[in-house]
Amino acid sequence: MIEILSAIPLSSVQDLGRDGYLRYGVGTSGAMDRLALAAGNILLGNPDNSAAIEIPFFPFEVRFLEDIAFALTGADAAAELDGHAMPPWWTLQARKGQVLRLNPTRRGARCYLALAGGVNVPVVLGSRSTQLRGEFGGYCGRNLKQGDVIRAIQCGERREISDRFPAAGFGVEPPEFVLPQGDLESIAQGTRTFVRVLPAAEYDCYEEASLESFWNKDWKISAQSDRYGYRLEGLALVPKRTLEQRSHGIVPGVIQVPPSGQPIIQLRDAQPSGGYPKIGTVIEADLWRLAQADLCTQLRFVKTTYDEAVAALDTVDDYLNRVRRLAELYKLSMR
Repeated sequence: MIEILSAIPLSSVQDLGRDGYLRYGVGTSGAMDRLALAAGNILLGNPDNSAAIEIPFFPFEVRFLEDIAFALTGADAAAELDGHAMPPWWTLQARKGQVLRLNPTRRGARCYLALAGGVNVPVVLGSRSTQLRGEFGGYCGRNLKQGDVIRAIQCGERREISDRFPAAGFGVEPPEFVLPQGDLESIAQGTRTFVRVLPAAEYDCYEEASLESFWNKDWKISAQSDRYGYRLEGLALVPKRTLEQRSHGIVPGVIQVPPSGQPIIQLRDAQPSGGYPKIGTVIEADLWRLAQADLCTQLRFVKTTYDEAVAALDTVDDYLNRVRRLAELYKLSMR
């Protein structure tokens, strides 16, 4: 159980998302960085779809109201537990009364605070994720605010972890260094994010010069971006002719082009349908990279194929399996 001390808004409870309801007009919601959420749950021995707290703005503080193990994954927020530095992608045993502070990030955009057992909020339409537009799910259907008390699910596994947890904790190497994509120097400096993209239905409807700039020029993430979508700034994309079409289904990762010619990447809180032309789709295996891209970061699109997109998912699974093996080894070492 924890108490939110931070007055900075927009943190929310999220799990892997609300799948299977797009046809009813209900978006997926869920963690922007599913890889970070999954790793945090693995480190704690939680069920895969356990909910955690997604934190996009800093500083952020919570007080622990009971002894409990927790994990931090995602952005490197220079975390401190009672003033003592804590590494990123790490898990520790907190004691009642201790305060966890997350500072402005040194790398990445979103941090995930997972609790042993998972965050205990009602399941709505198969998920504990917050659906902000519909005001349901998560914690009372809204972002967290100062004074909120968040409970963890009580279970034998949670108590087992707390009783046998290594005093110094343990962690894993962040995925951006294990699964690099693109220019390594840019990745280290956080100046550019590379994501792989599949051409979409209206790709061939754009002028050749626009397609050339789509792949070979940087796109800046606009300040008018959020969980619904990233608005990009760059050379306007020009269609060969005026494109008019009916609304159609869309999913997170789809890159739409409104009349302004400035692309929009649909993300976890995106609406289930839209009528703008689709020039491409960021592959599922790279959506976590988008989630960790700060506002005003430069994006570079890398053209890929369907087979390469499928293989990329296997690479992500391999990383999570390594995290799972490490967590199992630590558990064994504490017996």
